[in-house]
Amino acid sequence: MNQKTSSKALEIMDLARLLIANGGYNGFSYADISKTLGVTNASIHYHFSAKADLVKAVVLQYRENGRETLARVLAENDDPVALLRMFVDHWQRCLREGPLPFCICVMLASEMALLPDHVADEVQGHFDDLSSWLTEVVTRGDNAGLLALQATPLQEARILMTVVHGALISARAARNPDLYGEIVMPALERLLVKAPVTRH
Repeated sequence: MNQKTSSKALEIMDLARLLIANGGYNGFSYADISKTLGVTNASIHYHFSAKADLVKAVVLQYRENGRETLARVLAENDDPVALLRMFVDHWQRCLREGPLPFCICVMLASEMALLPDHVADEVQGHFDDLSSWLTEVVTRGDNAGLLALQATPLQEARILMTVVHGALISARAARNPDLYGEIVMPALERLLVKAPVTRH
């Protein structure tokens, strides 16, 4: 059965995505999925012969959804500052509200040395996708005179991306979603060109 059209395969992937967000690659097994969904291990293996195949499928779907979303917001919004705020605000909302409480690729990246190569390649691809998008946004902001860069657009994009992902980890470790904003917002604000003060 084609996993792209099988509702059961999609259900398995949805649960696996949540389990990865909560515990990483080694934080779940097929037994966890079978218990939650009320299916046998053999049924899961029918759709995904190995755990690595399941996780790869989840990351591929995650990347595809991410690329589509980022492309859409970039096409719909020509304000680079608003786009950067939208980017950093996204994970603040997720930390507080869900439904996906953590970036699965950040979680998987912490286990990179233990991942099968074909899974690790997709995880790296996610960061490449995001870095490219952020670089485009930062470049637009720089060209419009809205950002005050201290490095190249690519470097600034990677710095912001790293701060966001590090803040996710810190907020989770502290069990304090507000810590995310305390870390990320100063990093974003330092990029913004400050309007001159009008003296009367």
